[in-house]
Amino acid sequence: MAIQLFVPNFRVQECLKEIQECLEKGWTGLGFKTNAMEEAWKSYTGLPYAHFLGSNTVGLHLAFELFKTKYGWADGDEVITTPLTFVSTNHAILYSGLTPVFADVDDSLCLDPDSIAERITDRTRAVIYVGLGGNVGQYDKVVALCKEKGIKLVLDAAHMSGTRYHGRHVGHDADVTVFSFQAVKNLPTADSGMICFQEAEDDERVRKMTWLGINKDTFARTTTQGAYKWMYDVEEVGYKYHGNSIMAAIGLVQLKYLDNDNAYRRQLANWYEELLSGHDNIRLTPITEGCDSSRHLFQIRVKNRDELMLALHEHEVYPGVHYRDNTEYRMYASGKGKCPRAHAASNEVLSLPMHMGISRNDVEFVCELVRKYAA
Repeated sequence: MAIQLFVPNFRVQECLKEIQECLEKGWTGLGFKTNAMEEAWKSYTGLPYAHFLGSNTVGLHLAFELFKTKYGWADGDEVITTPLTFVSTNHAILYSGLTPVFADVDDSLCLDPDSIAERITDRTRAVIYVGLGGNVGQYDKVVALCKEKGIKLVLDAAHMSGTRYHGRHVGHDADVTVFSFQAVKNLPTADSGMICFQEAEDDERVRKMTWLGINKDTFARTTTQGAYKWMYDVEEVGYKYHGNSIMAAIGLVQLKYLDNDNAYRRQLANWYEELLSGHDNIRLTPITEGCDSSRHLFQIRVKNRDELMLALHEHEVYPGVHYRDNTEYRMYASGKGKCPRAHAASNEVLSLPMHMGISRNDVEFVCELVRKYAA
């Protein structure tokens, strides 16, 4: 039987029961389930504000749009970012007319604070930090650097649902944190996300921005008493970015199991490390001390990555690559050659299968192949 990289685990009957309530009440859009998901996420993470969205990508766009207008950023102002990420991270910068400036990564495959510091100019407005695979890297140093320089910190926590650092869920020390509940993430729905600001005024405004700039959402208008519940104002040009109750219904179920699922992912990672450590041709990605990672990914580095991948395919094992150096894409070619460590990692990194359906025997089989074919 094939061993896939990702296979989401849905508690089908529980999810259907939550969805059925939406259908029976005739409320599948923004409403009681999205509200419930936001409250559950705040309770789980300890973050003060949370707004349920259609995806992580729209959350990143909203963060830059909100900060741009709030602080008077100009078109072309700079955001320091990583080339080792899914392109949505960097597309969100361009959506807002800002300029991505690529910094290099360290051994954790997260941004190197020294490289960030080298890229800061008088036009630098923000750093977007990607917790790749659920790891935090040298996050503490990045937080301190941003505070010292008066730069906004956007945490792209697409892989970090359930990641805790020094005992606290990630996100409490960033200006804004954006999570992903996309189909293969640790908390999978079909596609949705959450944006978490530190300031009440930012949370209030983003709720208008996600609903076309309207200052009272549909659910609030429906539950308001009196003849004037249809009266609302449109305060700015917003977007149709809010989440819906079907996705929130699935998310509410999945959230109940997130810690248990992540604990099993950490067990899988421990098995991989046990069986792959000490091999001359296999380099493991270190996890920061004090980081209780979500372990969305388990990444190794090998010199013959593409050949190894083909060999694994021959045995019906299907790993992944996270990610291709974004500066290799035409869209971001201006940054090519400026981040040698990220580029080297992009040619060597391989993500091994990580999901609830993987057993100890599967891990042993995969590791036997990796040890055999790694060069």
